[in-house]
Amino acid sequence: MSEKRTYIDLFAGCGGLSLGLFNSGHWKGKFAVEKNSDAFKTLEHNLINQNCHFDWPNWLPQSNHDINEIIKNYSKELKQLRGTIDMVAGGPPCQGFSTAGRRIEIDDRNKLIESYIKFIRLVQPRVIFFENVKGFTQKFDKNKVKGRVYSEYVKNALKRGSKRFDSIGYEVYGKLIDFSEFGVPQKRTRFILVGIRKDIADSLNPKVFFEKIKNNRTLFLKNKGIGLTNNLQDAISDLLRKKETISPDTKSFKTSFYNKTKTGYQKMLKGKLKTNIPDSHRFAKHNPDTIKKFEYILKHAEKNKPISNEIKAKFNSKKRTIIPLSGSTPTPTITTLPDDYIHYCEPRIFTVREYARIQSFNDWFEFKGKYTTGGKRRTQEVPRYSQIGNAIPPLFGEQVGVVLNTII
Repeated sequence: MSEKRTYIDLFAGCGGLSLGLFNSGHWKGKFAVEKNSDAFKTLEHNLINQNCHFDWPNWLPQSNHDINEIIKNYSKELKQLRGTIDMVAGGPPCQGFSTAGRRIEIDDRNKLIESYIKFIRLVQPRVIFFENVKGFTQKFDKNKVKGRVYSEYVKNALKRGSKRFDSIGYEVYGKLIDFSEFGVPQKRTRFILVGIRKDIADSLNPKVFFEKIKNNRTLFLKNKGIGLTNNLQDAISDLLRKKETISPDTKSFKTSFYNKTKTGYQKMLKGKLKTNIPDSHRFAKHNPDTIKKFEYILKHAEKNKPISNEIKAKFNSKKRTIIPLSGSTPTPTITTLPDDYIHYCEPRIFTVREYARIQSFNDWFEFKGKYTTGGKRRTQEVPRYSQIGNAIPPLFGEQVGVVLNTII
């Protein structure tokens, strides 16, 4: 087997993109940069300790890191990686850009774009793979000061290179991609940018990536035993709440055993897993009134749409968003807030494992840390639902790994 290509995963989260690259069979991680300890524990458990997917360098402690601290303390070591790294992958946290949030341009998280560019100029990988939310391509028109379109800023900064960093720059191309068109049972549109270092770009064009990933998807997904489009029921119908048992990691909660695997999508993600109890499949403890409310919503509300003001008034609900989902379509984009959604046929919110299935994580991939959090702790903690909601779907990441391996 040929030697695997090397990459660094920036803003890696719990490892969705790295899992996809691991599954592709063509890539080996050098290290991953993730600030949050909860998310890093999940990545470390699955992709470092269990699968040895990273050749972690001796000069960098194997733990969660802030990208700015790495740039400050290890710039010499990063420069020494030049010529050895095929790709830097990943994109800065999206909350400051997301149209689902407040879109504040002065959000400190937006400044991580500058850190990302510095990191690229220090390491100078052959290829860049960058992902961010749809709002990354839109101006901050609602703020007092009309802001920049950050996707254009990143493109221009990467093209220019830098004398200070002795960086010649990249040929770049970006576009919006809906992951539901690549087998993921979720309509999730993200901005994808691919850059190729200018000294090797004469024979390569970043547009080729987008052509190839689109042309290759049908055969890729057929070989996985699934089609181009998969719906919610395809993804999670084997996780219905039937035969209950005690949740292994939280004894005061209930979970259930796997039901019979019915679809190609379920078979793909469950694989040859031997356990009868899905990881992180703990059911929420809804009170009787909540269950009655959910039953009414499932019966009377339009699927995949926020409930009407009339239904909100009926239950005196102050919650901004409650969406009952349809089993016969891909879901809307799932967020980090599980209380926003109602299961397609049971009066409850989704479990962490069902969230993971929607995002295309393999069932062997185990999540660490708290299930949920709230209040001020949301600014520091990244519980399991949030880890999944923030991730790049591994199934798309695997297709990225396959295609990039053929063009660089």
